[in-house]
Amino acid sequence: MPPFATILFDLDGTLVDAFTTIHRSYTHTLPQFGRPVPTMAEVRRAVGGGLSHAMGHFLPPELIAEAMKVHVAYSEKILLEDVTLFPGAAELLRTLQARGIRCAVLTNKLGDAARRICTHLGVTPFMRGVYGAGDTPWHKPRREFTDHVLEKLGADAATALLIGDSPFDVETAHNAGFPCWCVTTGTHDAAQLTAATADRVFPDLFVIAREFA
Repeated sequence: MPPFATILFDLDGTLVDAFTTIHRSYTHTLPQFGRPVPTMAEVRRAVGGGLSHAMGHFLPPELIAEAMKVHVAYSEKILLEDVTLFPGAAELLRTLQARGIRCAVLTNKLGDAARRICTHLGVTPFMRGVYGAGDTPWHKPRREFTDHVLEKLGADAATALLIGDSPFDVETAHNAGFPCWCVTTGTHDAAQLTAATADRVFPDLFVIAREFA
């Protein structure tokens, strides 16, 4: 079994498939600011670095703050309608719990929304905490955010791992001094994640679960 005492999870694209919800929110928001409805592929390429960063792929800086308000308000209304766990997520979390490995969510999704989703999908009992945007002054990949979460968990970076789906996750983990394993269920493929120096790349969470079996 890999020698990890703490595993931090990204949420969207890693544990949770929320891309339908996210795409619906952009479809609702962007036409109000004179932009065309984006494709799902465009949205998937944009997300990962927080909402402000993602909006910057579609809108000029002076429109981002107002567009975020519209996006967030609509997302809150539809938040739980389409969201699902990725295959293998429940199996992996049960395996880690049985191994006594502490787990938590580290996401750039708004913290309140992340906690609602985790409760709705039955993830919360497996987590020592769910930390997202707005819970601290920082976002991934800032080391301060990760250090804050590790401190709250009573965890040590020397025995920590981040499981994510994007180069932002790789940068987040490496900034904090520990490895990142990535899955290709989210925003980037295996070649992109390898190029981003992910420590290991997996097709799905089922394969990761076998690492801890």
